[in-house]
Amino acid sequence: MMIRYFAGAAEAAGHEEREIDSAGLTVAQLRERLGAENEKLVKVLAVSALLADGVRVDDGATDLSAVGRLDVLPPFAGG
Repeated sequence: MMIRYFAGAAEAAGHEEREIDSAGLTVAQLRERLGAENEKLVKVLAVSALLADGVRVDDGATDLSAVGRLDVLPPFAGG
């Protein structure tokens, strides 16, 4: 699965894209895995919207095995 980070998420992650093996991975496990590698990213992931192939996923139990792309969208400010 390709993970794409936007705005503050990309800054926290240190890159805009990353490919990982998502076989058997849930949303909660993904957050835990990415956070274990990067403490700054933990805070951003906690408030970010996740889009799995364009569909928002909020349930931590959602299986990501068949997802091709996951977008990490932190809150945006503006008006």
